[in-house]
Amino acid sequence: MATVTFENVSKRFGDVVAVDDLNLDIRDAEFMVLVGPSGCGKTTSLRMIAGLEEITAGTLRIGERVINDVPPKDRDIAMVFQSYALYPHMSIRDNLAFGLKLRHVPKAQIDARVKEAAAILDLTRYIDRKPRELSGGQRQRVALGRAIVREPAVFLMDEPLSNLDAKLRVETRANILRLHQRLNTTFVYVTHDQIEAMTMGSRIAVMNEGRLQQVGTPQELYDRPINRFVAGFIGSPAMNFTTVEVGGSGDNITLTGPNITIPVPPQFHESIGTTGRSLIVGYRPEHLQLGPVAGATAVVNAKAEVVEYLGNEELIHASGANRDIVAIVDSAYRVRPGDMLELRVPLEKVQLFDPDTNFALPFGAVNN
Repeated sequence: MATVTFENVSKRFGDVVAVDDLNLDIRDAEFMVLVGPSGCGKTTSLRMIAGLEEITAGTLRIGERVINDVPPKDRDIAMVFQSYALYPHMSIRDNLAFGLKLRHVPKAQIDARVKEAAAILDLTRYIDRKPRELSGGQRQRVALGRAIVREPAVFLMDEPLSNLDAKLRVETRANILRLHQRLNTTFVYVTHDQIEAMTMGSRIAVMNEGRLQQVGTPQELYDRPINRFVAGFIGSPAMNFTTVEVGGSGDNITLTGPNITIPVPPQFHESIGTTGRSLIVGYRPEHLQLGPVAGATAVVNAKAEVVEYLGNEELIHASGANRDIVAIVDSAYRVRPGDMLELRVPLEKVQLFDPDTNFALPFGAVNN
């Protein structure tokens, strides 16, 4: 049973709180991604699982065993770092086998594990080469292989793709996911790249300033972010935000702001609050549409300033709603800089946030 459980775990470096009262249950055999901006505490959390950082307060378990004071070598984990950390003078075979030799694993067992790991990662043909003779993606696979041969209960990965170019990142992402499916083992993966998080995680834990913000599946975080930080961090390009004011009453409540008008969706009627109250409306670039849209919509008027052609789509940077707006539209519209645009958002795609608490409505209470 390779669950990982944080119970009120904190980590301080002097007066700096790196991780603040973290409660997180990582399930057996799931692919959990810790994501957030630099300095949010995600790597520190991973290093506490590995035993590379001492816990200041709280309890950390792998399975049913409390590991607060267990040495790293006895935690049944394997870690893949951002740097490949390969021994340059050793062959790939010896790099894969080195950790097992230190643990005095029988030679026949070492050979079998190395052969299996090389086959899983398509490294068999390179087994007698030195690291300098491999590409970056191949070296990263060797680093993964060195973890696989350990046959750990938990794999820990600290931004393992950050040194790869874009094409190799996509390929290695797929390799890691295949590896997880094949091994059916618990993976804890740290990244600052929310695209990696969305494409790889069974569940995602979003962190900011040392605190856990929300845990959920990629779809849950995308569709129902709990607060404005999660809404703005998950999704690329980031969600657009505009300040609006509540007006009207009953079934005719509207939200209005500079160059934006929104008839309030029925699901928000009870949580909107009083007329005259300010709210933050959020809408994603990919949900903005040009031309007619079926059903009720929010309308945003904007002026196109920069248009990035992406083939089947155009990424538009526009000014409107008293701020910069980003929209992704079909390239068939052939938008040009200077064009005046009437962008529409289906009401079911609109998110509302309390400006005082930054919680999403109806999750965050509105003080009337």
